[in-house]
Order: sequence, then C-alpha cells, then structure tokens
Amino acid sequence: MTVVPANQASWEDIQAVFGTRGDPPRCWCQRYKMQPRESWASVGPEELAFRLRTQTDWGYPESGMASGLVAYRDGQPAGWCAVEPRTAYPRLLRNVRVPWDVRSEDKTDDSVWAVTCFVTRTGFRRRGISRALARAAVDFARDRGARAIEGYPMIGKPGEGVLVEHHVGSRSVFSAAGFREVSHPTLRRVVMRIDF
Repeated sequence: MTVVPANQASWEDIQAVFGTRGDPPRCWCQRYKMQPRESWASVGPEELAFRLRTQTDWGYPESGMASGLVAYRDGQPAGWCAVEPRTAYPRLLRNVRVPWDVRSEDKTDDSVWAVTCFVTRTGFRRRGISRALARAAVDFARDRGARAIEGYPMIGKPGEGVLVEHHVGSRSVFSAAGFREVSHPTLRRVVMRIDF
C-alpha cells in the first residue's frame, strides 16, 4: 500500500475512490467546508466536485498544498482521507459542537490540523485502508509544521458494529495511528488528538 498527497494523484483516481453512489459523490468531502446557508442540494454535486478538485491542487505534484491523501493498494486507488489545518473547515469552526465542548481551544489556531473524512472505495473495504491513511495523515501534518492533529470519530453502541457517520472514522482507526482521546463531547463522538 502507498499513500500520496492528493495533488500527486490523478483526478480520475480520486473520482474512482469517491465512486458514483452513496454519500461520497454527493458530498465530495465538503461537509465542513460549506459556507453559511449552503447545503449539498443548494450547491450541487458538480460544484462540490469542482471545489474538491481545486482544493486538492490536482495536477501540481510540486505544490506543497493538498487537502487530503489518496491510498493505493496494489497500484489501484483505494481510499481518501481529508487532512488540513482545522481552520480550513469553516463549518467545523462555526456549527459543530463536537471539537469544542468541554475544551477551551483557540478555533483560529492553524497549527492544529484535523482529519475530517475517510472514503474507502468499494471493493477495498476491510483491508486496512483507513488505518494506513490515518497513519499517513499524522506524518503529512507533522511534515507541514502542525503542532497537533485531531480526529472526531464516532463510536458504536455496545454490540452494534455499524457507525452512523462512518466517514469520520472509528476510534480504533485513530488509536492505531497513535491518537489519544482528549474529550467525549457526545454519547457517540470522541475527540482524539496527537500533540507533536
């Protein structure tokens, strides 16, 4: 398995990971990036795909910017992980209580990065793609000067293996990458973090 910054992947590879059905090709990893009063329906999938394409800095492998990582398994595009400074996610800073409840964090601190989304391509699930992407996200953020990196995974109910919002990852994926739980703001959501 290899993981590369999204700007080093082809747009076709990113499209292959997101597929044509379900939430990924409807959202294009824009949930936390949309502006006030925007919704998936009001913006539309074509515009959201255009935004992701622009954010990944696709086609410029020498660029230091990229909004995420792409995993390849046996040369095939297999997964996506969104990772950027936390300040790159306006909706995360505005409307979501998860990262902020019971913590006094400076929301404008761009040295704290966030992992907000995982997508694993159909046919590649349960092969360690998300774990590899989480580990690579840690290195990616650290190499770009991050002071810390956070994730906001869901936890399933006891005896229930299915996550409602599986795109945010699971606690075990983050734990395997070295993240530790720093808060438990809701019954089903935790904040996990690595301070470098």
